Amino acid sequence: MEVINSLETTMPYFIPICVFIFGAMWGSFLNVCIYRIPEGQSVVRPPSTCQCGQRIPFYFNLPIIAWFLLKGKAACCDEKLSVRYPLVEALTGVLFLCSWLSYQPIVAFVGMLFVAILIAATFIDLDHMIIPDVFSIGGMILGFMVSIFIPELHGFSQGGIEAHWYSWIEAMLGVFIGTSIIYWIATIGEIILKKPAMGEGDVKFLAAIGAFTGWQGALFSLFGGAFIGTIIILPYLLMQQLKKPKEPKLQELPFGPFLALGAIVYFLWLNNFVDAYFAQIVNIFTL
Repeated sequence: MEVINSLETTMPYFIPICVFIFGAMWGSFLNVCIYRIPEGQSVVRPPSTCQCGQRIPFYFNLPIIAWFLLKGKAACCDEKLSVRYPLVEALTGVLFLCSWLSYQPIVAFVGMLFVAILIAATFIDLDHMIIPDVFSIGGMILGFMVSIFIPELHGFSQGGIEAHWYSWIEAMLGVFIGTSIIYWIATIGEIILKKPAMGEGDVKFLAAIGAFTGWQGALFSLFGGAFIGTIIILPYLLMQQLKKPKEPKLQELPFGPFLALGAIVYFLWLNNFVDAYFAQIVNIFTL
C-alpha cells in the first residue's frame, strides 16, 4: 500500500493507465474465452490463430491498437475482423479502471475478476443464448471463497473471525434470495406465457452475482438491470414493431446481459445508495 500511495502521489496517472492496459489485456483473453468456451475448446491451446489457420504474431495481437493498425482486417488473409474485439478490450479496460477508482486495491482486484466474469458471460449469452457453468456455478463458488477470505467485499472490516463469518453469510443470502426470486418469476412467467420465460442459466448466473454482491446486489441486478436494459433496447423494440409483416422479427432476448448490466451498475456506482435504500425498508419492517 505504501508503494501504491507513493506512486499515486508522485505520478497520479501512472497506476490508472497501467490498470486500463491490464484490463485491455484481460479483454483480449476474454475474446478468446467468448469464442472458444461455447465450442468446447481450450482457452490456452492452440495460441491465437486467424480463421484461416495462421498463427497470429504477438505484435498483431496487441489489445485495441492492433485492430486499428490492421484497419479491421487480418494481416495474413485480409479477412474482416469484428469490431467486437477492440470493443471488448476497451470495455474491460474501462471497467477495470472504474473498479480501481471505486475501491481499495484488494476489493478493486476482486471487482476486476467479477467484471471479467460478467463480460464473458454477457457476450456468450448474446451469441448462443447460454451462460456456461464455468461462469455461473464457477462464479458462485469463487464468490463464496472470496467472501470468506476478503470480508471487505461485503463491507466488513478485516480483523476478527466475525467479519469473515458475516461476509460468508452475506454471500449466502445473495445466492438464496436472488435465485429464489428469479425462480418464482420464471415459474409464474412460464404459466402466464405458456413457454419458458427465463432459462436455468439465468438462475445460476444470478447466484454468482449474489455471491459477489450480497442480496442487495442480487435484487438490484434482477430488477434494476431489467429496467435499465429495457430503456436501452426500447427504441430497437419499437423499430421491430414497425417492420413489415414478412420481415423477421426478434423473438426472444437473452436475460443474462441485463443481469450483468445491473450487477456492474450496482457494484461500481450505486451500491451505497441501494444498500441505504434497502436498509430503510428493513428498518420499517423491524420496527
